[in-house]
Amino acid sequence: MSDAAALGARSMPRGGAAGAVTRGGDRRPRFDVKHQPGFVLLAWVCVVGLYAPIVVLITYSFNANPSVTIWTGFSWQWYATALANDEIKNAALLSLRVAVTASTIATVFATMAALATTRVPSYRGLTLIYAVINQPLMVPEIVTGIATVVFFALVKQITHVYGLGYLITAHIVFCIPFAYLPIRARLEDMDRVYETAAADLYATPWQTFVHVTLPLMAPGILGGAMLAFLISLDDVVITVLVSGPGEETLPLYVIGQVKRGVTPELNAMATLFLAASTLFATLFFLLTRRKRV
Repeated sequence: MSDAAALGARSMPRGGAAGAVTRGGDRRPRFDVKHQPGFVLLAWVCVVGLYAPIVVLITYSFNANPSVTIWTGFSWQWYATALANDEIKNAALLSLRVAVTASTIATVFATMAALATTRVPSYRGLTLIYAVINQPLMVPEIVTGIATVVFFALVKQITHVYGLGYLITAHIVFCIPFAYLPIRARLEDMDRVYETAAADLYATPWQTFVHVTLPLMAPGILGGAMLAFLISLDDVVITVLVSGPGEETLPLYVIGQVKRGVTPELNAMATLFLAASTLFATLFFLLTRRKRV
């Protein structure tokens, strides 16, 4: 190698010729929000603002003092008191009953909607169908709640039928889009070659769905069901408007108790509620983070 060639090789930037190409203008650095001025400070402010109250709540749920502002020692007594409270038990059981029923039915409808919007050729009006399915996500919840109350009042006037079914129906409606999004995402990530291979092996559409499509989309269905369950369990606005006499869910019970003053017992109940929600959210994340198949 000549001296000129050696000098040129040593002066070439790392990465070879590709790294040295700057023709056609200067190369601009890629935008990275993490390197913007004040990003770290703003991120910490958001984290502290979101989680500091939760840490305080959990900490004082173990306070032996009936006061929520004076720490006197560690104790489990408020958890025992909360678990022995019949009102809390009844409210929790009603919340579970509504959430399980609503999330199950909403997941079935969401699964059918996801199949109807991803396993068919594109057609005119498909975007409108997406908008209709996701309508509860776009419209303010208070508007949906008022519209639901008016509609149910008309139904009750005509049918003279009352009961818990109205609350469950309202929960089903606003849970459908939350279950639909993970299921649709799972279907869109699935390679259709498996379904095509099943059809080539003379499987009927129903056999293909039961033995191929359904097992592959099961994580999305479970994730959607868990998300719908959490949304139903945690709902306040629509539940306040639609619920009838004796239909006090756990969030409504918490609101009623907060008006009388926060107690360590209420902190303990909220901590248990938080633990259950965190568990379901973690399971939802683990089920929906699977790679494309």
